[in-house]
Amino acid sequence: MSTEKKTFTCQDCSATFEVAQAALDRYPGWTPKRCLSCKDKTSGRGKKAGTSKKKTARPGRKKTASATENLPLAKVLELYSGGPDTGLFTDGSSQPNPGPGGWGAVLVKDGEVVAQAHGHDPDTTNNRMELTALIEAFKLAPEGQSLTCYTDSDLCVKSMTQWAPGWRSKGWRRKGGPIKNLELVQELFALVEANPNIELKWIQAHDGSRWNEYADALSTAWARDEL
Repeated sequence: MSTEKKTFTCQDCSATFEVAQAALDRYPGWTPKRCLSCKDKTSGRGKKAGTSKKKTARPGRKKTASATENLPLAKVLELYSGGPDTGLFTDGSSQPNPGPGGWGAVLVKDGEVVAQAHGHDPDTTNNRMELTALIEAFKLAPEGQSLTCYTDSDLCVKSMTQWAPGWRSKGWRRKGGPIKNLELVQELFALVEANPNIELKWIQAHDGSRWNEYADALSTAWARDEL
């Protein structure tokens, strides 16, 4: 087995780190952006570093993902096959949080991409990118068509389906203090109300759902050279 390694510079801490050529060959076009220490800090999306456990895939099932892998879209389609195959799928994140981030949204019908969009913000937060992804997803939806819009942000789902009506009735205020990202919350809530044919639904993050992973890959496209 080849022991050749390549050296990279971490975009977060500027430290140099090495990656085996064999690992690079597995994912053509992949350019590592972070050292292992920085990746552990940011990849868990709110989980403490070192607490995730590796899952063993069941025979006959495609790989499941434990955290953002920053893979090109083609590699995501190769690795994952689970989950719903029709609907709107969204994701957003910042790395670190707060920090530079991105969002992604894709409209899928019967396992085929109908439309997609993605974007980048150099100074943002996870929640802002999740909200932005949902806003852009609603813009992709065909007018009047019944769809499910999937997001792995439980906060966004509860904000839209449980809390926003009460916030609005109180002049967009809440007991706990100011509503964070209010302008995005208001914009998304207006779209939710204007499109009762679109159901907003939570989906488990990184459980091998193909189109959730695809939306995640769109949201991190800004951090790699290959879409």
